[in-house]
Amino acid sequence: MVEEGKLFIGASRKPDDTINKGEYLELKFGNRHGLITGATGTGKTITLQILAEGFSSAGVPVFCADVKGDLSGIGAIGEAKDFILKRAEQIGLPTNPYEFQEFPVIFWDLYGEKGHRVRTTMSEMGPLLLSRLMNATDAQEGVLNIAFKIADQGGLPLLDLKDLQALLNYMGENATQLSNQFGFISKASVGSIQRELLILEQQGAEHFFGEPALKITDIMRTTNDGRGAISVLAADKLMMNPRLYATFLLWLLSELFEELPEVGDPEKPKLVFFFDEAHLLFNDAPKVLTERVEQVVRLIRSKGVGVYFVTQNPLDVPETILGQLGNRVQHALRAYTPRDQKAVKTAADTFRPNPEFDCATVITNLGTGEALVSTLEGRGAPSMVERTLVRPPQSRVGPLTAEERQKVMDVSPVRGQYDEDFDRDSAYEMLTARAKKVAEAQQQAEQAPVEADTGGGRWTLPAFGDDESAAPAGKQARPRSSGYQRETVVEAAMKSVARTVATQVGRALVRGILGSLSRR
Repeated sequence: MVEEGKLFIGASRKPDDTINKGEYLELKFGNRHGLITGATGTGKTITLQILAEGFSSAGVPVFCADVKGDLSGIGAIGEAKDFILKRAEQIGLPTNPYEFQEFPVIFWDLYGEKGHRVRTTMSEMGPLLLSRLMNATDAQEGVLNIAFKIADQGGLPLLDLKDLQALLNYMGENATQLSNQFGFISKASVGSIQRELLILEQQGAEHFFGEPALKITDIMRTTNDGRGAISVLAADKLMMNPRLYATFLLWLLSELFEELPEVGDPEKPKLVFFFDEAHLLFNDAPKVLTERVEQVVRLIRSKGVGVYFVTQNPLDVPETILGQLGNRVQHALRAYTPRDQKAVKTAADTFRPNPEFDCATVITNLGTGEALVSTLEGRGAPSMVERTLVRPPQSRVGPLTAEERQKVMDVSPVRGQYDEDFDRDSAYEMLTARAKKVAEAQQQAEQAPVEADTGGGRWTLPAFGDDESAAPAGKQARPRSSGYQRETVVEAAMKSVARTVATQVGRALVRGILGSLSRR
């Protein structure tokens, strides 16, 4: 529900439980980020749902994760249930009839089961987020950075898991040579990374890496009638691997930050991003990653993107990020443990006080669907906190059936764009082809005579990829003319391998490279 550039959240209550006034979130402050917290069963999902409805009605695209499956109901028209009509009556909304409606939804799923496939490439993920996904040590992160550097210099696209596995195989076989140029490459670290990649593959990460990669514009769509599309990520299965869930959402946030232009402070956001189960992002996160999140949250506001963290406990979000969240909805907290009591005090202290009640006391006594609300107003200052009855949703409360979900997907604007895999030539195919050429060169060397001159001088096979004629060993090869491009790291290393193919060591090395690449 939108009126005069504001989203209606609900109606505040006086100490005697009478209705005070409507509580709103101004659209022009929608990109100033927000926080929705509360214990399990207190109404966080409904609050997320009504905010998503409001932004969509205002023409703002929304992206949110559906952790429990309940949020899918936003794609179906609501039903006149007793508790919905009662709440509408309590806050002064018309109930005969209540304004039910469905909203434009695009379903997404990393596994392609309950929505359109979502993918990104290894290159777009980058070594930092990949290290987070693998829980890599500093040494392993260093090796990953070297791998991405070699791929860049060697023209080797890193698209999926097998591309990175092939490159790591190559690095392990040529660790000594590559260490001279890029720094020490430990074979033990390479092996550890390969084992972690195997674990990721078993957890389903191979569904996430590949092409076609997600286009940011496809989660920023609007309909012909001016409403913003609500992208709902099916995350119930994804939550079985919480590190993959958190890494994916952080990657998406980073992509938005890097691709979107600066817009300053627009009249309404360009996109609103809801990060449910936000504590998963910060659990055991290294300092460099937390700093990255803080940087993105602070700066993405100027790109017109609002980020709303949804979690049970306000202590789940670091203070440096908590300070960036201007719009707040606090549902009930339980103060059973010392940590819970600290959370209640933290939540109460972050609000602009209301002299009519004590925040810390009210937080523990809030009912389901009731919350303390404070949003930015005027020149961007937080409003006085109010005890608020959250409005009922206009869409369905509860999940869609499998048949209803499929009907929505059948008319999706991105139908057919992401549902089929596309595997073009990349690092795996390129390294495999080069290794085969080395093997062919080895076979030719074994068949060719090694003595060719009357003086008994030994001749060697030309290096792989070299079109120069053979020259006696011990003589320096003539330099290439200035018209040739400088060799890439990978080409130079492969040539070095090929120059030893006439020896036993060379044969073993070539078999090692080709065998490791051909396992898949």
